[in-house]
Amino acid sequence: MYICRHCGLEYKTDEAVMCPRCQAPKGKGTNFCPFCGEQVTTEQKICMNCGVEMEYYGQVGVKSKIVAGLLGIFLGSYGVHNFYLGYTKKAVVQLVSVIIAYVMYFVSLSSFVGDFMMVPDYEIFGFLGGLLLFLGLLIGVRIWTFVEAILILCGKIDKDGKGRSLK
Repeated sequence: MYICRHCGLEYKTDEAVMCPRCQAPKGKGTNFCPFCGEQVTTEQKICMNCGVEMEYYGQVGVKSKIVAGLLGIFLGSYGVHNFYLGYTKKAVVQLVSVIIAYVMYFVSLSSFVGDFMMVPDYEIFGFLGGLLLFLGLLIGVRIWTFVEAILILCGKIDKDGKGRSLK
């Protein structure tokens, strides 16, 4: 059983995609509880008749705060938590920064291949400079993503990329 959130009419089948009375798409509207059909106000977070959470009922893709925070802690350098939450631009910046850091490291490492005692001083300094840039960029991105993960878990970042609240 599903009730139109716009006009309160009960859908005849669960497969219906729009209300036959008001033509509102299924799940759209804020006037009626979709579970019991009781009239509600837009400010109500919970239906007072049946206790259903109005904000999340019937929504697909509601993101979890805990999942996002753990992704940020363990895979944050690659922007996985931001991809999960829908912040694609920020996630791409984080991922590209890490890729650039690794490319700088391997380029500087490839210039240093050979016997250590036979390598000229300028190649050693090039390698050390590349290593410092790699570490600086990698540590910077890691700190950035770790702080984001903590902010997600503490509730300071509480919306996904589409503006829906994290649960």
